[in-house]
Amino acid sequence: MAQRIRTDWVLFATVVAMVFFGLVMVYSASQFMAEVKFHDGQKFLVRQIGFAFVAFLGLMYFKRKDYRSLEAPTWAFAPLGIVLALLLVVYVADPRAHRWLHLGPFGLQPSEFAKPALVIFLAWFVTRRMHALNDRHTLMPAALALGVLAFSVVVADLGTAAVLLVTGGVVFYVAGLDRRFLAVALCVCAMALPAAIVSKPYRLLRVIEFFDPQHKLLDKVDTSGRLKKWASRSVAAPDAGYQVRQSLIAVGSGGVTGAGLMLGKQKMLFLPEAHNDFIYAVVGEELGLIGCLLVLAGYIVIFWRGVKLYCVVGDDFGRFLVLGLTVVVVSQALMNISVVLSLAPTKGFPLPMISYGGSSLVSSLASMGILMSVSEHAG
Repeated sequence: MAQRIRTDWVLFATVVAMVFFGLVMVYSASQFMAEVKFHDGQKFLVRQIGFAFVAFLGLMYFKRKDYRSLEAPTWAFAPLGIVLALLLVVYVADPRAHRWLHLGPFGLQPSEFAKPALVIFLAWFVTRRMHALNDRHTLMPAALALGVLAFSVVVADLGTAAVLLVTGGVVFYVAGLDRRFLAVALCVCAMALPAAIVSKPYRLLRVIEFFDPQHKLLDKVDTSGRLKKWASRSVAAPDAGYQVRQSLIAVGSGGVTGAGLMLGKQKMLFLPEAHNDFIYAVVGEELGLIGCLLVLAGYIVIFWRGVKLYCVVGDDFGRFLVLGLTVVVVSQALMNISVVLSLAPTKGFPLPMISYGGSSLVSSLASMGILMSVSEHAG
């Protein structure tokens, strides 16, 4: 007898609703800018609809695919290897930002696909090595794989690298990683973080503007002025805090109910990346606190369904797939919202399923498709 498919309709409906809401907000946030720059107010909406179509195909493919077929060396290593190869290609092909692989009129951001690729690898690896998780023969290859991927990503995208490391840390900790090894990993990350920040002038400038906007502490510590001189090389040097201030103005002016859909002002070339990294600010301005809470509620539902599924799945591979995918999506969402609300230094990455961008949308929906596959096929 064929297995009865048990679709998680709560999760499915939430994901669909968030994507359609994202389409509406992308149009609202980009319409004015697209009209001014490209004389086509629907430019970004049309492209995002195309991305959504491809992303839904990916979601349905993984949703129908039995997740247990992913528990194979081919699925564990091939996606990870492809992502690493693409990151190397992008490093050469995009010498300025090291982020995009341009394919005609479209661009591919390989770091977005590093997230589901890493989760599949971690779930496979941890499942196979559960019996000796704290053995050096387990920890060394795992640390090497995670470190190489994080280093490859951090060259251009510190935020995504942080999401990858957080995901890896959570999966290993839940799997039973000894706390002393976790402490060592945290110390290594703490020592590597300053180097990653200082390596890019714009990163250093953002951190300085977040923690010491008046430069009082910096002047005491950096008496020679070297750090300030290095940070001033950033293209954002004239006013690194501008974007966050405009974001806070947008969120603050929205109040409880907002100014109304399509009626926001900050997206009119005041707030950079309004349709992308800072789309949550547009939600706050146009739909107010209510709209912001509804978006947050969507991620809470994903977290809830992920945790519930983790508790009922009978096999380790399925459990760690669910854990990793849930952490990837929810942690990125919380980081994005924190940046928009000035609770963390500015870092450019999209709000999953809401922001404009094909790579992010395809990656997020593929992740949700695998999550639904576990729900449907777990015995």
